[in-house]
Amino acid sequence: MSTVEREPTAGLGFDLSSLEFWLERTPAQRDSAFATLRREQPISWWGPVQSLTLPPELLSGGYWALTRYDDIRRVSRDERTFCSGLGVMFFDAPPEMLEATTSFIAMDAPRHTKLRGLVSAAFTPRQIARLEERIAVHAREVVTQLLEHREGDFVQLCAKQVPMRMIAEMIGVSGEDDERLQQAAEMLVNLGDPEVYGDRNPLELAGESIWAISQMATALAEERAAHPTDDLMSALVHAEIDGERLSTAEIAAFFNLLAVAGNDTTRHSTSHAAKALDDNHDQRAYLVEDLEARLPDAVEEFVRWASPVTTFRRTATRDTEIGGQSIAAGEKVIMFYGSGNRDESAFEDPYRFDVRRSPNHHVGFGGGGVHYCLGASLARTQLRCVFRELLTQAPGLRLGEPVPMVSSVINGIKRMPFTLEA
Repeated sequence: MSTVEREPTAGLGFDLSSLEFWLERTPAQRDSAFATLRREQPISWWGPVQSLTLPPELLSGGYWALTRYDDIRRVSRDERTFCSGLGVMFFDAPPEMLEATTSFIAMDAPRHTKLRGLVSAAFTPRQIARLEERIAVHAREVVTQLLEHREGDFVQLCAKQVPMRMIAEMIGVSGEDDERLQQAAEMLVNLGDPEVYGDRNPLELAGESIWAISQMATALAEERAAHPTDDLMSALVHAEIDGERLSTAEIAAFFNLLAVAGNDTTRHSTSHAAKALDDNHDQRAYLVEDLEARLPDAVEEFVRWASPVTTFRRTATRDTEIGGQSIAAGEKVIMFYGSGNRDESAFEDPYRFDVRRSPNHHVGFGGGGVHYCLGASLARTQLRCVFRELLTQAPGLRLGEPVPMVSSVINGIKRMPFTLEA
């Protein structure tokens, strides 16, 4: 660990580690703070993260905040100098909880290479093609049901539906287990929000959710081991590289990761993009003119605009330097993806929602390297399918003011009213 004594950044009028920054500041106010950092202190040192839910012993140590696009990409692509095995979350958590939920994203080679390779082996062209057909079916059904409601909460009735349906289908759950999975995943995704956990202990709620998902995954893995079918669970159970297979515990950890990561990107990108299209009718009109040809570029802008994952962490394995700033071995660095996706040096007019933007090398799926999002292609497919249906079936969709999630990890929308005009 680093023994360098550092003073937290001060004098800017905000503190990235404070509860106030994440609980009380609006997304626009946080954007303004990150713009200040990119301009004045793009690599800045901050004290331990404050938490309403975690005990003090899990909040030790400060960190470097990376706010520029180029620095985020540099750290993402240098896994030897900046490791993941010492933690990837903005805040720390009990080791057993991390082991059960983060799977290979919080590992380094060679274990990361093995586990990611085994999971990747299940995402064959045949599996992706099968999933794409099902995604299109679910998207059509979800938007059809939206038309029947005419008004309500867009997040609950549309944005969260396709990713949650696909997670359930990929795992192979149905009926009561499907509902339990949705509730457990919802709790994990929203765990940092006081409105969600109320007077319950958040860590206990997290443990219950992790246990529920793990139990479902374990039971199904054992069943598919004996009686394989044509689904992702069977593919994972039987995937093999150099004679090795995933253990049941590794499969359960992966599905806990899938329940959160497989939900976040599509769900929150859908909500943010739908609102942006409603606020920018010229962008919507341009997209609809040639939907199939223009949708792939638009989807990249949806993800850049939403930047659904706010932060990920790495730890320096040796003394190094970023942008002229000395970083000591053992010090944490936090990559702020939303700031990178608003970096004026990387994107022309970055605060403009522009579905024509191309190329669009955003960091919404990470900054590249060995930890680049494994589910990026599936997320893109889900977004294409959902917006193909929304833009053709629901031209009268109008959205009210979103209620943002309270989180330092996810840039999400909890609720957003919608109406359908004739």
